[in-house]
Amino acid sequence: MYLIFDTETTGLPKRWDAPLTDFDNWPRCIQIAWQLHDEMGNLVEHQDYLVQPEGFNIPFDAEKIHGISTELAQQDGLPLQEVLEKFHAALQRSKFIVGQNVGFDLNIMGAEFLRKGLENPMEAFPVLDTCTEKTAELCKLPGGRYGRFKLPTLTELHQQLFDQPFSEAHNATADVEATTRCFLELIRRENYTKQELQVSEDYLEDYKEKNPEPFKLIGLKHINLKKASARIREQLQKLDKVDEVTTEEIEENLEKLDEVRFSHLHNHSQFSILQSTISIANLIESASKENMPAVALTDHGNMMGAFHFVKEVGNYNKSVRSKNADAKEKGEPATAKELKAILGCEFFVCEDHLDKTRKDNGYQIVILAKNKNGYHNLAKMASIAYVNGFYYLPRIDRKVIEKYKEDLIILTGNLYGEVPGKILNVGENQAEEALLWWKETFGEDLYIELMRHDLEEENRANDVLLKLAKKHHVKTVATNNTYYCAKEDANAHDILLCVKEGEKQATPIGRGRGYRYGMPNNEFYFKSDSEMKSLFKDLPEAISNIQEVVDKIEPFELARDVLLPAFDIPEEFLDHEDVHDGGKRGENAYLRHLTYVGAKERYGDLSEDIKTRLDFELSVIEKTGYPGYFLITEDFIRAARAMDVSVGPGRGSAAGSAVAYCLKITNIDPIKYDLLFERFLNPDRVSMPDIDIDFDDEGRSRVMDYVIQKYGSSQVAQIITYGTMAAKSAIRDTARVLDLPLHESDRIAKLIPTMSKLGKIFGTDEKELKKMFRSEDLEKVNELLNIADGDDLQAQTLNQARILEGSVRNTGIHACGVIITPSDITNFVPVALAKDSDLYVTQFDNSVVESAGLLKMDFLGLKTLTLIKDTVKIVKGRHDIDLDPDTFPLDDEKTYELFQKGETVGIFQYESPGMQKHMKDLKPTVFGDLIAMNALYRPGPMEYIPSFIARKHGNEEIAYDLPGMDEYLKETYGITVYQEQVMLLSQKLAGFTKGEADVLRKAMGKKLVDLLAKLKPKFIEGGEAKGHPKEILEKIWKDWEAFASYAFNKSHSTCYAWIAYQTAYLKAHYPAEYMAAVLSNNMSDIKQVTFFMEECKRMKLNVLGPDVNESFYKFSVNKENAVRFGMGAVKGVGSGAVASIVENRKGEKGPYKSIFDMAKRLDLRAANKKALENLALAGGFDGFGNHRAQYFHDDGDGIIFLEKVIKYAIKFQENENSSQVSLFGEASDVQIPEPVVPPCEEWGGIGKLKREKEVVGIYISGHPLDDFKAEIHYFCNSKVSDFKEQEKYVNSELSFGGVISEVQHRTSKMGKGWASFSVEDYWDSYEFRIFGEEYLKYQHFLVPNAFVYIKAFIKEGWTNKDTGSKGEPRIQFNNFQLLHDIMDIYARKLTIQLDINELKEEKIDSLKDILRAHRGDHNLHFIIYEMKELMKLNLTSRKQKVKISQELLNALEEEQVKYKLN
Repeated sequence: MYLIFDTETTGLPKRWDAPLTDFDNWPRCIQIAWQLHDEMGNLVEHQDYLVQPEGFNIPFDAEKIHGISTELAQQDGLPLQEVLEKFHAALQRSKFIVGQNVGFDLNIMGAEFLRKGLENPMEAFPVLDTCTEKTAELCKLPGGRYGRFKLPTLTELHQQLFDQPFSEAHNATADVEATTRCFLELIRRENYTKQELQVSEDYLEDYKEKNPEPFKLIGLKHINLKKASARIREQLQKLDKVDEVTTEEIEENLEKLDEVRFSHLHNHSQFSILQSTISIANLIESASKENMPAVALTDHGNMMGAFHFVKEVGNYNKSVRSKNADAKEKGEPATAKELKAILGCEFFVCEDHLDKTRKDNGYQIVILAKNKNGYHNLAKMASIAYVNGFYYLPRIDRKVIEKYKEDLIILTGNLYGEVPGKILNVGENQAEEALLWWKETFGEDLYIELMRHDLEEENRANDVLLKLAKKHHVKTVATNNTYYCAKEDANAHDILLCVKEGEKQATPIGRGRGYRYGMPNNEFYFKSDSEMKSLFKDLPEAISNIQEVVDKIEPFELARDVLLPAFDIPEEFLDHEDVHDGGKRGENAYLRHLTYVGAKERYGDLSEDIKTRLDFELSVIEKTGYPGYFLITEDFIRAARAMDVSVGPGRGSAAGSAVAYCLKITNIDPIKYDLLFERFLNPDRVSMPDIDIDFDDEGRSRVMDYVIQKYGSSQVAQIITYGTMAAKSAIRDTARVLDLPLHESDRIAKLIPTMSKLGKIFGTDEKELKKMFRSEDLEKVNELLNIADGDDLQAQTLNQARILEGSVRNTGIHACGVIITPSDITNFVPVALAKDSDLYVTQFDNSVVESAGLLKMDFLGLKTLTLIKDTVKIVKGRHDIDLDPDTFPLDDEKTYELFQKGETVGIFQYESPGMQKHMKDLKPTVFGDLIAMNALYRPGPMEYIPSFIARKHGNEEIAYDLPGMDEYLKETYGITVYQEQVMLLSQKLAGFTKGEADVLRKAMGKKLVDLLAKLKPKFIEGGEAKGHPKEILEKIWKDWEAFASYAFNKSHSTCYAWIAYQTAYLKAHYPAEYMAAVLSNNMSDIKQVTFFMEECKRMKLNVLGPDVNESFYKFSVNKENAVRFGMGAVKGVGSGAVASIVENRKGEKGPYKSIFDMAKRLDLRAANKKALENLALAGGFDGFGNHRAQYFHDDGDGIIFLEKVIKYAIKFQENENSSQVSLFGEASDVQIPEPVVPPCEEWGGIGKLKREKEVVGIYISGHPLDDFKAEIHYFCNSKVSDFKEQEKYVNSELSFGGVISEVQHRTSKMGKGWASFSVEDYWDSYEFRIFGEEYLKYQHFLVPNAFVYIKAFIKEGWTNKDTGSKGEPRIQFNNFQLLHDIMDIYARKLTIQLDINELKEEKIDSLKDILRAHRGDHNLHFIIYEMKELMKLNLTSRKQKVKISQELLNALEEEQVKYKLN
């Protein structure tokens, strides 16, 4: 007998693996149905019972699925005991238990038997399930786990077996009928084995004979349970006759509520990442517009927005006070109201936040801080949620809440809150228990949250919540779950949710496969005061109670002074008074001691000036209270140097401090270079100093580890960054969600001018736009505005993206910021964990951490320091010279020569083409020139560079407005380049104090108009008092105003000029070593490697490919002074392989003699087959005398030669390692023969180069286009990369040359031929497409590895008739030619340029020989010039003509003869 049964329940278990005795976990049975069939499939019995709920009710979410209400089950159900007896009787008659996904039903009924103290009789029965891997195989539905088919639902199985759907009724009777039909049919189809059915051999034959046709339904009548429940509910409502609120009462309520002001207590901002479109500014604006007394911020699980929120509310209140003050002055009423900031968080509260064995997202509970202490408790909990509780989401649990419950207010939350969630999903009794726990824990500070978003679930939950509130005397508050500002933003918010889920908006909202997450309607916006009062007009107390919550909140500030961690100082400097009054006498004394010890090392004998300067600085440090800052910094910089980490000379204004110089925090003497301390630490204002430190990028992490070790990992953190959606990313994300084609979204994104915001473009009138953008950008902006005015998908994309712009998309970690706190960091700010590490990250970002009182240090990784360090190591290795970059002489001629020639590629800060040009013109001779150029070469001050150069060379007069100004302006030839000059002159000319001079610098630099207006009269009066004429003082002030905002920080400029000087010194004296280090430091960027290899060629430095006998992991220099490629730059060759190669060649056996010798000595686990193959392709084995093709030659046995070498080496090593000895005790000397090197043809030039490029990313031993350098230089007006920005070249003909790297000839649907082909030049590659006539005309050129010269015209894109917008530009191919023929076709004349001062007889003779060797038909011209008098003479050769070819041009270059073609 087969018993097929099904149940309906109160829901799903929280834990599927819980024991059946965990009665709280397993839901209750409220309906059971079964059918009993004999072994031939005949119906013996069918039953169906509702079960009376005893001590529980049926939750709404369960009722929604099966329709059985508590009332229906009470009225029509039988007691559980009776149902169990009947079911037990049916079980007694059965042999098998059967069901669809029957494991769940077995657990439900098993738990019910145990609840009644009975044994679970089902454990002994064999089970047959209709939902198995076998039925999955039968239905073949995609989407299962691990690439398998998914398990079928009852509907899907029914459809497969009977070709007709069965609508799952979630009524046990109907489900059992369908399951039975499927089960019996599966037996007929032999889906179960005889062993599973425990039957005889002929059973299945007999069964099929008895049941030749597919099974039919029995035809039972099923009650519509939903309708039955609804009828009972109506009857009960009639009996209850609930007192409805009358219209008069509602009007009375609304009148009362007029006097009450509503505040929103449940709002999410953009810091609820990708879940809300509301910015902090929007939130405050919306609340103030409605004149609300307060507004809360309750983001999901985090407090990232807390500081910004409190600060913005503070700024808003400041503006309110100022408005009211203005109004009072004018005699008007002061009506503006201040806003109270309520800080909160919507926490995910689970059972056990440390349990990560199962997914438990918990319930969402809103917790608000009453005061500053409450905020600290919130911060603690938010930190625990991320640091210890993160599992899919940041989570806490009740224990955490009990520990940090002080000064907090609890709201029960939305439908996912514990109390409403249990009402809807578990049962009212459990919801009541939960409410009592919260009430016991928080007493009067617990409020039941009521929401009305027009959802049936809410109405059902609210009915119960109101009953519970009344029964347990808990007050209610009305809230709205706010995710966007205005109702019309609902669509943009839905798009944001799709971005989060990676879904298209077209996917329907719902649960399960094929559905996506989304809001049920568009009521989740920031509703107005009147809307909220109208929604809750029948519950006026839910509105008036909000004021009680608001009154409990004490406003607080989060900004505070910076707190420094305690620094351990030696005992002899301790001062006992510090213990009593918290002073810093001990730290100041120790700092003074260290400063003077360092000063003696730096200066030797200390002059009075130096002592005065140091004493002044120390007094300011003492006054501002920051000695600890200097001690902490000095300590870890000293530790860095001890660990052999390179430390930069300084950065920013800190280099102005002589104390920092003496402590070796910086390495530039501020007294020597007139660098000012007050620019760093203003004596008149207490503000945190800020020292940014450069470390070499490889050593930076070691310094971080030292700091963590010294202060403890709970006191050190990195800083979070918020990745926001910029304009282009907002458009691309929105387009993806709305399914706008990629090329259209790309085109719209490209219309946005660089660094522009959609908010600014659309919020500005036409006049202002003209001021903001250049003409070419203005065209794009106008096209954007036109697109937005349309009503197509493009317009929708653009308009929705405007709302999403600025949303926080993800979080990251600040590249260099490090926080150190006096005690556990969570006492000060909320933290999270960094990805892939145990290091804390602050939840507050870089813009506010210092205001929040945290000590922030910037540890920057500077690649140039690694570069200097690497060069020094290579020099030591090659020449055994110990270089100390800090002692390089500042008057080195060779170094200045390098700058004067503009040969500054690879020189820090001086390598751009513009800077190279200025260096050639300036011809710097002193370090001051380099400092000034570093300061001037930036937008703005650049316009003073020509004047600076002219003055240096005496071509422009140097004039000073007042005598004595030359003291500070002489070094920059009378031009104000540095802010320090303005500061010094304001003191000298107008008697400003050091502090005032710094304020003036800040005011001018940041164009602070109000401050400048106050300082100007002071400057004029001070100047007049010193006897200077007023009109000249006015002129000086005007000049300063004009370019003081351009003036630069001299301290920073000096430090970086010094690093640049060090790199230039190394390049001038050790060019090969320096370029090897440059290439090593750019190994990961192939484009940069190519660029620097070109520089090596210009410097006549050979760059050789990798070689296993010479190369290291990084680039190096060999004995012939050539740069050798690093093996680490070859793909697939890891550091382990390189270590094995280098280590084994260092031993007694020396360099490898052959490929066999090398393979025998290598560790073949580290240097595997892939690594050796790629080294062979890159030329690493060329030194062994075999050519590359031989390593990959297959003699017909399917094994390449290199593989044979590896097998030979493995055998050899095994033989060496084996302990087998001959009978006479001698070592075995079995000789393993070396494989024969196969003779085969060499790869052609381009084949060899292509393979090189595959494994290295660039061509090493040459470039396929090297033979056509002149053709590309003289006859091409563009590069292939220009086709990536075709908009720039519309209506232009572009000519370019390159090699065809890939071709695909295709046929269209119409049967016409077309092709896609890629062309590669020196810089880039691009894929073209060619169609129609052009294809037919030029297809014979489209051959892989062909060298082509192409002329193409860029036409405007087609215009869309409906929208008027233009499509992508089109390419029209005008001509294809072979690069080989270009010189003959286009070269007309050769012009040789000769400097008259260099015309020596031997030069003329060698030139004559070259030209005679290349006779031909092209015209020859000469230009003789003289630079001093600026004269030149054009000459034409009548008799001698030449054949212009690459050979001729190479010969001229060899002789360093300048020439021009055409």
